[in-house]
Amino acid sequence: MSGNQSQPWPLSDGDDGQAGVLGMPRYRPDRCAEGCRACADVCPTDAITFRDSAPPRLNVDYGRCVVCQLCTEACPEGAMEPSHDWAFGARRRTDLTWSETDAGPVAASPTSGFHRSLHIRHVDAGSCNGCESELQALNNPLYNLHRLGIFFTASPRAADLLLVTGPVTQAMREPLLATYEAMPDPRWVMAVGTCAVSGGVSGGGTAAHGLEGILPVDVWLPGCPPNPSAVMHALMMFLGRAQQKVRGGRLE
Repeated sequence: MSGNQSQPWPLSDGDDGQAGVLGMPRYRPDRCAEGCRACADVCPTDAITFRDSAPPRLNVDYGRCVVCQLCTEACPEGAMEPSHDWAFGARRRTDLTWSETDAGPVAASPTSGFHRSLHIRHVDAGSCNGCESELQALNNPLYNLHRLGIFFTASPRAADLLLVTGPVTQAMREPLLATYEAMPDPRWVMAVGTCAVSGGVSGGGTAAHGLEGILPVDVWLPGCPPNPSAVMHALMMFLGRAQQKVRGGRLE
């Protein structure tokens, strides 16, 4: 093997390395059968819930989605269909929830005026190590994160961004907060993976939680786990160097 093995994306058009990868299911509300709740009944994380209203409808929260595809298998009408939509990073938590109306303009990048290289302190707050496996791939020759001016650092005192994976367990809550407090201003937070966004399969109990209400999150990136290209896109979006692709739970 010889030559440059790094992909040109995202600095230029080219292969993002995720062709054919299954992503978040697409919600097609016009296909829903009246009263059907098959997808909600099989969803393990309440990403899909059934709401009695006039008419009845589904609530779809991609921030809770673990991309298990059970909904696409259970839906008899194709209202939840498989897709290759993996770039789901958002600056607002509400942009991960499907909305029937215009969700409004995309939030501005929080790093306006920030022109230096980005240094990241990663904290595993209680994950299964799936997200960590994807993060490790960022430094291989294919993705080569350093070429984008983005680096991981061991010290929170040298970090700009706190990247959190896993649901926040009771044992990791204080170390996580201590890491954030040790970071200099300006400091930002990115939730990577559905567990960090909402608690994932462990959410809803007393032992593990998503980051909401614990730290001020600037970027939300669901997935179980989000692939390396999704992480790269979310980081570039955070820096204002890429466009947010999801708004009101719909990929644009």
